[in-house]
Amino acid sequence: MHFEGEHLLPGQIGHFFVLLAFVASILSTIGYFTASRTADTLLKASWIRFARISFRTQVFAVMGVFITIFYICSHHYFEYMYAYKHASLELEPKYLLACIWEGQEGSFLLWTIWHSVLGMILIRKSKDWEAPVMSVVSLAQFFLLMMILGIYFFGERIGSSPFTLTRNEIEGPIFSMPNYLTFIKDGIGLNVLLRNYWMVIHPPILFLGFASTIIPFSYAYAGIQTKRFGEWIQPALPWALISACVLGTGIMMGGKWAYESLTFGGYWGWDPVENASLVPWLILVAGMHTMVIYKATGNSLRASYLFAFLTFIFILYSTFLTRTGILGDTSVHAFTEAGNAMNIMILSFVGVFTLSALTLFLVHLKRIPTELKEERMDSREFWMFIGSVVIFLGAMFIIAKTSVPVYNKIFGTKIAPAEDVEFSYNKLIILVAIIIGLLSAVTQYFKYKGSPGTSILKKIALPTLIAALITALLVIFYPITYYRQGAGFLGAIYVALFAAIYALVSNAAYIFIVLHGKMKSAGASVAHAGFALLLVGILLSSANKKVISNSGANGINLPASKDPMTKKQDDPTENLTLVRQVPASMGPYEVTYLRDSAGKEKGRKFYQVQFERKDPVTKNTLEHFNLWPDVYLMKDNNMSSNPDTKNYLNRDIFTYISYVVSDAYNSTDTSRFIVHEMATGDTAYYNNGYLVLNGVVKNPSNEKYHFKPTDAALMADITLFGKDSMHYRASPLLMVDSIGLNMVDDTVYAQNLYIKFAGVTDNRRIKLGIRQSDQIIDFITLKAYIFPYINLVWLGLVIMAIGLIMSAARRAKLSSFYTRAVLVLAGAAIFYMFLLAN
Repeated sequence: MHFEGEHLLPGQIGHFFVLLAFVASILSTIGYFTASRTADTLLKASWIRFARISFRTQVFAVMGVFITIFYICSHHYFEYMYAYKHASLELEPKYLLACIWEGQEGSFLLWTIWHSVLGMILIRKSKDWEAPVMSVVSLAQFFLLMMILGIYFFGERIGSSPFTLTRNEIEGPIFSMPNYLTFIKDGIGLNVLLRNYWMVIHPPILFLGFASTIIPFSYAYAGIQTKRFGEWIQPALPWALISACVLGTGIMMGGKWAYESLTFGGYWGWDPVENASLVPWLILVAGMHTMVIYKATGNSLRASYLFAFLTFIFILYSTFLTRTGILGDTSVHAFTEAGNAMNIMILSFVGVFTLSALTLFLVHLKRIPTELKEERMDSREFWMFIGSVVIFLGAMFIIAKTSVPVYNKIFGTKIAPAEDVEFSYNKLIILVAIIIGLLSAVTQYFKYKGSPGTSILKKIALPTLIAALITALLVIFYPITYYRQGAGFLGAIYVALFAAIYALVSNAAYIFIVLHGKMKSAGASVAHAGFALLLVGILLSSANKKVISNSGANGINLPASKDPMTKKQDDPTENLTLVRQVPASMGPYEVTYLRDSAGKEKGRKFYQVQFERKDPVTKNTLEHFNLWPDVYLMKDNNMSSNPDTKNYLNRDIFTYISYVVSDAYNSTDTSRFIVHEMATGDTAYYNNGYLVLNGVVKNPSNEKYHFKPTDAALMADITLFGKDSMHYRASPLLMVDSIGLNMVDDTVYAQNLYIKFAGVTDNRRIKLGIRQSDQIIDFITLKAYIFPYINLVWLGLVIMAIGLIMSAARRAKLSSFYTRAVLVLAGAAIFYMFLLAN
């Protein structure tokens, strides 16, 4: 049968590129692996040339796959299942990239692209390490490309192709018709929660971080395979620093997206997918420090191997958690179940790399050199190693709790999550933060292999005093108000705050006291200071987060919504109900729901909420701004809410719609206008009160209307008196313009009343039309927080990233000009991305 309107050529080209890339990845793996095992120089060079050609062919084909998918989605070829599921006609062009990596296939492709880019760099820069290192990268490409292969082998489909046809994937009578495409008017489109610019930026950065962790892994493998057990640290360390920078930035970009798009009121909720990406970063940071120890003293080589291997292994484990559906509904980020064949391939990917790396490590463990002499307690390396172990144990705690659904699946257990999931993590992680903060403050003042005690005390005395003073001032003038978990946890927060401030002050002081302002050598101190500032921001913004939308006795009792992250019922008393155009008090603000407007996507509405802060004495307006939180009403009548935020240097005001009247959108209003003839001072009654005509104003010029004396307009000045003892104003208008006679109605939403200036009688009486609506009163329910000093989180991240780049540039021995150029570009890019929303 010939199907009308199908564009089959792009799919055929795309599938060809997938097959070409897959075959090329096999050939490059074979070539590099054989070269790494060949002693003959000429034969080795020949295999490397073959492997390079194969890898470059694979890179070309991968780029061809991406371009083809982009072409299909941008042209809305809904005959392809991937375009039908992820693209739509209403989708703004700026989100086209996001719709590509929304799906499993697109995100695997994004990962593959970054491996391709990194592989090309390694071919140029890794020199005699190329063969063993690239054999690992090529093997990873083999597995990633297998995920999007989409071919059948003995009746089982291997991988999920992004080029499958919709008619082959969905059962339905229309797909047996030659003109079935005429029935497909639009695609499903990008998930509304992902229609955020951070979803264009965050996934590429995060997947670059994921991809980059394979490089320390590959060098560690190469160190064992070539019997150059300690030499791999030199080329791997700069890559580890860059990887920590990129992966950490990508994770926090996800936090920024969650903060702007989700409604749990924050940027981190200990969601399983968040945890699964955090754990490899923590292990990478631990391994980074042990590599530095080895470079300086020859110690911790075995730990460096283990951490380098485990970092990428846990990246793969996070892939397993995210993509196999094992997390179920415990995460808002996870993909739905991928199917048995895909699950087996993902498990194979995890299993091959995990078993081969750990087996290789254990078999050669005794051959890996180690220093027999114990480290002194007054040495830098001793406390750096202690810090690495603490970070690693913290990571193991997080992944153990995150993996509860895996235990339940494997062993058939029914371990339930903690009642307070957030606190179950926080109560231990805050101890980790205290230890790491204190170690970050003092460790760098120690020397490698031993330090005189008196000199250290002299150097840290001033930073200690300053940190203690700042903490004391905060206790007095800006105390922590997080009393929910009792005095013990509150005390732990204060200790962690001191540790973070101490680390910040101490690292800043180290640059000037010890390094004498030499910024070229200050990368570690800058990174530690950035991390400390980030920690200060986390503690202050989380512990002193305040709900300002408390309704008290004035709130309307509405169904409480569930928090998408914690799964807890929302507290109705923390939500303020706003009737349209009726002001209400919210903390220091007077808040008014003004109007709504339709978004570009069907079912999406934006709600204009006006905030005003007035002087309590003079009543003058001190501050005025509007926020536009939005709601997406889905086909199943569920509601997805997106927050809006007012940003200040020292705080954010975070708002989202927790409830909205949706029935009013579809119901028909059967009420009609009743016309009253009135003179000035006359009264007319309606169901909920009465109104008085105060007078008629010719060509009014006020807050609402702006007419000139030469115009032809009449405004009725009306006061309404409700049964609730409230007074309201209305000002309907009658005007003559270029079109003719025009009536501008006025609406009093609090009374469900519409008023029309219907004309003037022959005896100069005013005709007022009054319509009492039988619809539900138009209102929304709003929740609002104040996040104090949240910008310290984003600023700390930027500073930490810059410090890591400085360290990587120094370790890679880049020229000073090149280093400055990289720092300026990287710092500007990160800073720009995080200020884009503000």
